[in-house]
Amino acid sequence: MLRQVAILCTLIAAISASCDKEIVRPVEWTGGNFEWPNGATKSIYRSSGRFIQKNTIATRAQIYKDDVIVALPRHKPGVPATPAKLSLKHKGCEATPTPPPCWSTQEEGNCNALQSVVDIFADANEVLWVLDVGVVNTLETPIRRCPPKVVAISLRTGKVVKTLDLSGLVAQASRLQYIAVEYAPDGRPYAYVSDAATRSILVFDVAGNRGYRVVLPKAVVGNGKRDVLYIALIQKGCGNNFIIFSYLSSPKVFSIRTDYLRAGCTAGKITDSGSKDGKIIILGTDLGTAVFFRYEGKPEVYRWDANLPLAPGLPVLVYKSKKCYLSTHAIPDLKRERMRILESNFPDFIQNTVGCGASQRVTLMGGCVNPKNPLPVHT
Repeated sequence: MLRQVAILCTLIAAISASCDKEIVRPVEWTGGNFEWPNGATKSIYRSSGRFIQKNTIATRAQIYKDDVIVALPRHKPGVPATPAKLSLKHKGCEATPTPPPCWSTQEEGNCNALQSVVDIFADANEVLWVLDVGVVNTLETPIRRCPPKVVAISLRTGKVVKTLDLSGLVAQASRLQYIAVEYAPDGRPYAYVSDAATRSILVFDVAGNRGYRVVLPKAVVGNGKRDVLYIALIQKGCGNNFIIFSYLSSPKVFSIRTDYLRAGCTAGKITDSGSKDGKIIILGTDLGTAVFFRYEGKPEVYRWDANLPLAPGLPVLVYKSKKCYLSTHAIPDLKRERMRILESNFPDFIQNTVGCGASQRVTLMGGCVNPKNPLPVHT
């Protein structure tokens, strides 16, 4: 009996030790403080206006093993790389972003390269799906550089394995915003992309190399003229998957089974998944049924179990951003079985008041939970 107790205590100690500095320490960086091949390359980019450090900000992220891959939309001029990679095990005070797989894949104006990545999704087969809208300088004078596309990149090799041309699925007014990917029961991958301006979800059969637009009912639209259409993939097991979606200004959250989307059939298939008591920003999921969100302009992050309809009082507070920060993505860290948060002073970035650059960080959702304070809220 004493031996069993000793073993149990050892296991508890090991679990506690796993919540060490390497895991808990936030990954922090400022602006576009990239790792350059050499000083000459940096000087060329800076002198030509292709690098303005304060104009870079990460808005979406995924974690693969010990790396964080971030989306850096070209909201403003001078963003030399639109996805970048940082290490969770970085040394020093700040992490240094590097462009994956190389600088040549980031060239603005080259339609074989990435133009402006607004969202990324890492699937269970170690493939990173990159949503490139093809439009740069979106916060100043938007310029259409290339047609929109989704690029699938192997996380193991860094090589492009597939490119999906979305140009036949969009209109001139389209605003592509978020992407989710799943594998159907027959193993075929499908990509889902939200198009806020056309009230649509684009569905792309990757293996069949064909896509189509699923137009949503007018009832799902909010009141905003330039609204945001959030989507998130909910996985309930046994192939029972749903896309939940909601416009920022809509008072409702809706869902639809992905097999209906794959069939292009929405009539009578959309479900009311609950009511919102304010404008919410959907931040991500735990790859299951937990949906994370925050209220517009607020630092608190809540978890909602999508097995139940959303209702006031149901979501649980799980995190609070530090002063001046707002979260933009909740990300599963599969290696450590934790959730992490990407946050920044994005409002300051929008208002051009960031000085040397936006402050950005990826941190644990609450870090190590203190048994004396069971609510895992960062302060």
